[in-house]
Parts: sequence; C-alpha cells; structure tokens
Amino acid sequence: MATHKSAEKRARQTIVRNARNRQVMSTMKTSIRKLRDAIETKQIDKLDALFRETQSVIAVTRRKGVIHANNMARRISRLSAQIKKAKGQA
Repeated sequence: MATHKSAEKRARQTIVRNARNRQVMSTMKTSIRKLRDAIETKQIDKLDALFRETQSVIAVTRRKGVIHANNMARRISRLSAQIKKAKGQA
C-alpha cells in the first residue's frame, strides 16, 4: 500500500483512469460486436452506417490513449476487409 503522499495520489488516479479506460474499451468492443453480428447475419444495408460508427468509436478510443495507433489501424483494416468480403458474397 502507498505510504507517501504522492504515491497515495497516484493510486487514486490509477483507479479513476482504469475505470475510464475499461468503459472506453467496453464501448469499442460492443460497437465491433454489433458490426460483426451484422456481417454474420448478412444485413448488407446496415453495414456502411455501422462501419462508420464503429470506425469513429475506435478512433475515439485511440485519441483517448487507450489503444495504440497501429492497433486502431489493424482493427479498422480487418473490419473493412470483412465487410468487403460480405458484400462480395451477397
């Protein structure tokens, strides 16, 4: 347990930041899950709108510093490829 005043403050800040980061990650994962569900159920008409929304949520997660820039790019790229494949099959 923290004994110095600065260490106690650090412990408090860590708790707040961890909670905020968990919430942002949860929002991102939920958005990705909705998009993947739409891909699996062949809801082609909804894909473009869901992809734009998901792309925005992933970018916000990056901007808040929760994920790395390359992680953001990889996620968006893979989702884009899945959408392109789904549209090609439809």
